[in-house]
Amino acid sequence: MTGRERDRTVYLDHAATTPMCAEAVEAMLPFLADSYGNPSGSHSVARAARRALDDARETVADLLGARPGDVVFTSGGTEADNLAISGVAAGDGSALCSAVEHPAVLEACLAVGGSVVGVDRRGVVDLDELADLLDERVRLVSVMLVNNETGVRQPLESVVALVHARAPEALVHSDAVQAFSWLDVAALTASVDLVSVSAHKFGGPKGVGALVARDRAALLRPILRGGPQERERRAGTQNVAGIVAMAAAAKATVRDREEASRRVRDLSTRLVGGILETVPCVHEATARKDRVDAICNLGIEGVEAEELLVVLDELGVCASAGSACASGAIEPSHVLLAMGRTIEEAKRHVRLSLGHATTAADIDAALLAFPRAVGRLRG
Repeated sequence: MTGRERDRTVYLDHAATTPMCAEAVEAMLPFLADSYGNPSGSHSVARAARRALDDARETVADLLGARPGDVVFTSGGTEADNLAISGVAAGDGSALCSAVEHPAVLEACLAVGGSVVGVDRRGVVDLDELADLLDERVRLVSVMLVNNETGVRQPLESVVALVHARAPEALVHSDAVQAFSWLDVAALTASVDLVSVSAHKFGGPKGVGALVARDRAALLRPILRGGPQERERRAGTQNVAGIVAMAAAAKATVRDREEASRRVRDLSTRLVGGILETVPCVHEATARKDRVDAICNLGIEGVEAEELLVVLDELGVCASAGSACASGAIEPSHVLLAMGRTIEEAKRHVRLSLGHATTAADIDAALLAFPRAVGRLRG
């Protein structure tokens, strides 16, 4: 790869965060300068901020298939997940979640004494095991819509039906953070009580997200106290600039979702197909029929993912694997371990994730870099 090619950064880590879309930037800028009011105030500047907040809430609610009063704005997906779980479960072991949840759900569930439901080798929640664990004591079940590491879709409709049949008083929560860019979340979560989203995963800014809390979750307990904001479900002055930008990004995402999904499907197919053709002993973590096209998780025999990511970065390709621990080293993915992979197998997996800004030129460059990086490490 030439120096000129190296100067071009190929970003294939959109599942971690996406660049802001133009609509979000344009919507946000006035609220970073001239429109600075606190929406909780009563004077004209505050009222202008309140109107912007209310408009954004209506937009986000409509795009998530909810009512404006159902939407609780948060600092992101992690807070939304924690609010859903800690706001419902009482710390008495009454919560359940799948073994492949994002740590924001998994650790929150364990913190309230909850239990984990296993998955099969595809990474799909074991409905039989879930059925065995459901009883009148269960107050919350959390199953994500799309997995952040593998892209696997969960059978959310079946989960909801099972919960309603076995534990009718329990609420269902779904982390839809990775789903909103690619799936009709409003339709797919229509029967779900609590739904989390995060703006920076679909072209909005970091530091803002939302939790939909429908009727059955109306008595959600706050985890942040000290103010009447968000109907006393989340105290603290709202991030008006971020919320306005989030609404603009959500609107653009839904408008362009079908076309973007089609384009990313073609790019993903070419990326994975090209790697499998040019690099021996590479396999997909999950079948393409089971996942969204934007997230591609690959296992590379004879190569440690941590080393591969360093070389890919040197060649101008940004990707990811597992989760970084406090030391910065990459820990084996709990998702892959739950799917039955060994620790050594899990350490050989990398995630290539595409987004609204991914181009054909990015895929061309990645298909040049990937074989070279693997070849260097294999010697």
